[in-house]
Amino acid sequence: MHIAIIGAGVIGITTALALAGRGHRVTVLDREGIAAGASQGNAGGFAFSEVIPLATPRIMTQAPKWLADPDGPLSIPPGYLLPIAPWLVRFWRASRPDRYRAAVTAQAALMALSRRELEALVAAQGLEGLLRRQGQLSVYRSEAAFDAAGPAREEARAAGVTLDVLRGAGALAEVQPGLAPDFVHGTFTPDWINVVDPKAWVEALAERLRARGGAIREAEAKAVRCEGEGVVVETRAGPVAADRAVVACGAWSLPVIEGLGLRPPLETERGYNTTLPSGAFDLRTQVTFAEHGFVASRIGEGVRIGGAVELGGLTRPPRMARAEAMLRKARRFLPGCAPRADGSGWASARRCRTRCP
Repeated sequence: MHIAIIGAGVIGITTALALAGRGHRVTVLDREGIAAGASQGNAGGFAFSEVIPLATPRIMTQAPKWLADPDGPLSIPPGYLLPIAPWLVRFWRASRPDRYRAAVTAQAALMALSRRELEALVAAQGLEGLLRRQGQLSVYRSEAAFDAAGPAREEARAAGVTLDVLRGAGALAEVQPGLAPDFVHGTFTPDWINVVDPKAWVEALAERLRARGGAIREAEAKAVRCEGEGVVVETRAGPVAADRAVVACGAWSLPVIEGLGLRPPLETERGYNTTLPSGAFDLRTQVTFAEHGFVASRIGEGVRIGGAVELGGLTRPPRMARAEAMLRKARRFLPGCAPRADGSGWASARRCRTRCP
């Protein structure tokens, strides 16, 4: 069977490699090539411990405070409030206790499956050298915020996640030296895994895909339509006929599938980051600044400061001031972090769902 994969990010390339391994002929289509979007600019973590969905009963009380803070972890441009209103209503409904509990169960099962599949992929493709198994540390500056996260910690543990509670600056320093002394408590997730470099990870998968005969073409997919027993992907370079198609182009998926009458609850979530050069900070593990919604992670030999969710659609220009605000906070929270080093800023969109499928 010939299968067209739209999107050469981590999802598209991984899917293509799996299908090629089952004997299918695959063609990957992407307008910019391998890992050109969010798959190169992320924090590099396999978030298997993240069994708590975004839509929680508590987030509905937190969100207004975040939105009121211009440097906060969540932003919705005023001009986008009306277009996003139906999605926000669905998000609110997904946070109701019964749907929230169902989502935790579904997400925990999905994360467990994903962990098993990753380990099998790493073993089969010889990818261990591209991983860092150094855990993840979430830190808190206030007792109140740490206590408020207690129920979510217990739910994560009940779902099988290993979490070590660390109390006091001394305990935090044993895991990650150099944190600001006002961080009071934290949790350490020892089973968290990072890639050495997100783009290098996808490129390694693409190399193995090509070795299996898979094709990767730079072509912008505009639409998918059914034709006879198969499908046709319309691209700017002409139509591509296949038996089946997989749409894996993230936030750009909706325009591609519009002609099929499908309207999944996807919204654009833009993220920002700044990557500091080698020697910026001696980061021993990924650090999540839980109250502020951003992380510090090692990428190559540098340090990436990333997060700052923005729900503003696909066409609005990025506001790089959000990346600069995170960097200012990071330098306060990590006092020895590259006081004079310049970093490379980045912004890109990724898809966000209201709930698990």
